[in-house]
Amino acid sequence: MKKRYIVIILFLGIFYSVSAALRKQPVEYVNPLVGTDSKFELSNGNTYPAIAMPWGMNFWTPQTGRMGEGWTYTYSSDKIRGFKQTHQPSPWINDYGQFSLMPITGKPVFDQDARASWFNHKSEISKPYYYRAYLSDYDVVTEIVPTERAAMFRFTFPESESSYVVIDAFDNGSYVKVIPAENKIIGYTTRNSGGVPDNFRNYFVIVFDKPFSYKAVVGGNEIRKNELEVKENHAGAIIGFATKNGETVKVRVASSFISFDQAELNLQELGNLSFEQLQAKGKKRWNEVLSKVEIESDNEDRLCTFYSCLYRSVLFPRMFHEIDAKGNVVHYSPHNGKILPGYMFTDTGFWDTFRCLLPFINLVYPSVGAQMQEGFLNSYLESGFFPEWASPGHRDCMVGNNSASVVADAYVKGNIKQNAEKMYEGLLHGANNQHPTVPSSGRMGYKEYNELGYVPSDIGQSAARTLEYAYNDWCIYQMGKKLGRPASELDIYKKRSQNYKNLFYAPYRLMSGKDRNGNFPQHFDPVEWWGPFTEGNSWHYSWSVFHDMRGLINLMGGDKNFVAMLDSVFTTPPVFGANTNTRQSLIHEMREMQVIDMGQYAHGNQPIQHMIYLYNYAGQPWKTQYWVREVMNRLYQPTPDGYCGDEDNGQTSAWYVMSALGFYSVCPGTDEYVLGAPLFRNAKIHLENGKTIEISAPLNSDENRYISDVRYNGKKYDKNYLNHSLLIKGAKIRFDMDSQPNYKRGTEPDSFPYSFSDKEK
Repeated sequence: MKKRYIVIILFLGIFYSVSAALRKQPVEYVNPLVGTDSKFELSNGNTYPAIAMPWGMNFWTPQTGRMGEGWTYTYSSDKIRGFKQTHQPSPWINDYGQFSLMPITGKPVFDQDARASWFNHKSEISKPYYYRAYLSDYDVVTEIVPTERAAMFRFTFPESESSYVVIDAFDNGSYVKVIPAENKIIGYTTRNSGGVPDNFRNYFVIVFDKPFSYKAVVGGNEIRKNELEVKENHAGAIIGFATKNGETVKVRVASSFISFDQAELNLQELGNLSFEQLQAKGKKRWNEVLSKVEIESDNEDRLCTFYSCLYRSVLFPRMFHEIDAKGNVVHYSPHNGKILPGYMFTDTGFWDTFRCLLPFINLVYPSVGAQMQEGFLNSYLESGFFPEWASPGHRDCMVGNNSASVVADAYVKGNIKQNAEKMYEGLLHGANNQHPTVPSSGRMGYKEYNELGYVPSDIGQSAARTLEYAYNDWCIYQMGKKLGRPASELDIYKKRSQNYKNLFYAPYRLMSGKDRNGNFPQHFDPVEWWGPFTEGNSWHYSWSVFHDMRGLINLMGGDKNFVAMLDSVFTTPPVFGANTNTRQSLIHEMREMQVIDMGQYAHGNQPIQHMIYLYNYAGQPWKTQYWVREVMNRLYQPTPDGYCGDEDNGQTSAWYVMSALGFYSVCPGTDEYVLGAPLFRNAKIHLENGKTIEISAPLNSDENRYISDVRYNGKKYDKNYLNHSLLIKGAKIRFDMDSQPNYKRGTEPDSFPYSFSDKEK
């Protein structure tokens, strides 16, 4: 009998070893094409395949769209115009510092439409660290492997006396120089979409491993054979050579926002490594980052969805800094045009990412988060304001003063190690000023807000601004309190944090705009889009009281009424309101709400994404558990149409990542994450301090979506939230799941998450 047990044990050991060996590495579950099946009218992500390193300065992508189009790559396209270095955070913000390479055969052609080649997804390979496409018109295979600031291309050509590579530096001012003796091309592009000083340039260097037998520059779409230098509105170059069948030509590429010399330094990121070695190095780096969150599941699609979302969560904000010849971190300032020391991060909209993307980074990647905070501080020091929407400098987009949330959350979580007082100074300045040329930085309407307690309706998107400013004031209050600032100062922001109450329209139990005389509108329609709201309506924005849900509950008439209002979000038809001028203001977010068949719940846009977690504040956490699972199952897939709206710089992805783990950052600036319900039976978060958060739900299934019990480090746990300060010490959290709700767990006030009115009023 003993021998039999030994055999069984050995068999199981071998089985699990084989299973572990067969299990894919995290990066192999990532599909960079998720979200690319999008268009202006309807977004399924509005993403492009970002071939890049985590938070890398430069991304690469195949370019199917025309020069200057925000939709640089769309899954439904069938032609590639080039392989573009891109810094685009979204199609709405568009790109800057872009240029492209395109291999062709036959005759030299520059025009972007004439050189475009058919391709097919069946011969396309897209991974974060590697991309391949077959250009059928030219019988050429293009491959790319990236580093943070450089890349290597490998072109496999057919037998041809006329093989070429087109370099397109794009329009709006560019320069190209061919240096045949070094098999090199240098140049710069100035093309941008705003947010840069007049001296903005992206300098590039391109080095081939094969001499040029043909060389030309291009200016104004005119190919100038044997000329080597051009500076025009739209500059480019074409170099050529004879190739044998299957011959590979390798191209080393790097760029810099500082200088040609710095671009040459950035090229050294490639070292002397081969294409295969760079590919392996990139794969290793991605696995290092993605494996910080370890998921176990027998559902391949869910693993792909999770790690594809995690991949998107670690792309932005991107590095905008470089390493000089002495090894120092330096950056070109997108605010004043100077070369300055220190970190700089960009391409993020805090209106989106304050909600959970940056809190997630603070938890899982705090060292990177600390660098980001240093970069945000540098933005303040160089421009007088923290960024609200950066690409690469301040951009006029969206509302709110959510840098207060981003900074305060990082400080509360211990990710601001120095200069905290200076950063707090920046928050105070932003709360009481507006950027002179970029209205979305600082606070539009701050004078009226400070005087009246709300932004009046003659200032655009007034209710959205008021609600976000009130939360932002609470964030300033929290950071100031932790810094030990005087009560006379703190009381100002403590009081202003309650300004949300000034917009509560009692007959409807919802938020509304108000005129300067304190009057609500005569004809209020809670489903009407725009007006006092930003990309939404009252049903979406009325929950934006992140810091004081108890205060909102009291306004709505208590827990029962509050829950009824939450329920109504899903039962109210997905209409836009009779007064919404859909001819002028119908945006894709409206259609995305309409087509998902979840009433007024509009997960494709950020203001309401936290709403389903609010049942935890009113004693019915099982409804959160139901809806979290419903959203994850219905609205996220590992496919080109896998999102239900804009991915938005990692926010919509991070929502899924955190929710799948079982919790969410409803109120950044607190020490708490609000419980949902985990998607997987086992998950581990490997923290940078060496500790591990282990999350287990052994009975988890599609049917068992409800929490019957929670054990925290072996002890029964009745709270509807988890504390960051405890999690980072390491934790073992066990969820007992059931097909039926537990109507007793988490129903008492002691279990509810933080609310200002409960804790600090």
